[in-house]
Amino acid sequence: MLLKIKKDKEEDLSTSFGARDRIDDLELDAPENKEEPKEEDTVIVSKSKMILINKLLKNVKENNDKVIQLLSGFSSEEDEKRISISQVGEIEKIPGDESDEIEGKVIEGVFDGENMIGPDGKQYNIPANYASKSKLVEGDILKLTITSRGTFVYKQIGPIERKRIVGQLTQESDGDFLVLADGKKWHVLTASVTYYKGQSGDETVILTPKNGDSKWAAVENIVNKTE
Repeated sequence: MLLKIKKDKEEDLSTSFGARDRIDDLELDAPENKEEPKEEDTVIVSKSKMILINKLLKNVKENNDKVIQLLSGFSSEEDEKRISISQVGEIEKIPGDESDEIEGKVIEGVFDGENMIGPDGKQYNIPANYASKSKLVEGDILKLTITSRGTFVYKQIGPIERKRIVGQLTQESDGDFLVLADGKKWHVLTASVTYYKGQSGDETVILTPKNGDSKWAAVENIVNKTE
């Protein structure tokens, strides 16, 4: 009887220890409660892209250095000390800097095809390249500003109405160029003909005053004849 009870107790103990061992195994095998990184939080950059980004950043730095070096030639150390940024987008003007202002004597006049005639009848020479590039037409109103440094600055302030005429370019014995059309002829600036590489016989488009007659015309275009 005693033996049986003892045996039963041994079985109970073995059972208890076996269960405990299984519990310990379960606790050891249980995964730790750690949050794994999400795919969207992970950024993978290849080595080739990193090299390319590095090159781009180096190029940006080199270009910035070149721009700073170029701009430094337009100002002195004194100018840089004088200038100060008071507000975003607003820069204090450097004393003596009148690049944005043109002061001087102002005269208005009429373009006669080559020059400007002032209200006193005085003739003011106009650079042929400016008149040609601006396509000034006889009768245009111009404003001349003579600066304190003696520089002449022209500006077209009253262009007259124009009309286009297609004619033929011809050159006189003295070297002057004319455009012939509808039995009429107009003088044109040599600078304009030279710019378009015109020659006698070329088809030429000119601009003349819409109303009234004129001796001069502005060259708008020249169609070179084919040989």
